[in-house]
Amino acid sequence: MQNKDRRAFIKKGLLGLAVAPFGVSMISRSAFAAMPMLDPNAPNAKALNYVEDAAQATSHPAFKANSKCANCALYQASGACPLFAGHKVDANGWCQAWVKKP
Repeated sequence: MQNKDRRAFIKKGLLGLAVAPFGVSMISRSAFAAMPMLDPNAPNAKALNYVEDAAQATSHPAFKANSKCANCALYQASGACPLFAGHKVDANGWCQAWVKKP
């Protein structure tokens, strides 16, 4: 009896995983548009040395030439960054977590 319950649980879990991307795509662009811009003085922004203009970060040891949010692997087309949940970042901004977009 337990094997049937476990199998049903696994099947439902796999179905849920298969359907999840479609649910995520249902989120409207207006939800992303409503996100506020990240305040450079916010604690998480300060912790990662975020600046709204990459030119202000050229003296930082982790800065690489031509690095900015727009060409970071973490930057999303909506302007969001997973490091700063619930906020958009400036495409010309920079933080020390910058990783070159592949």
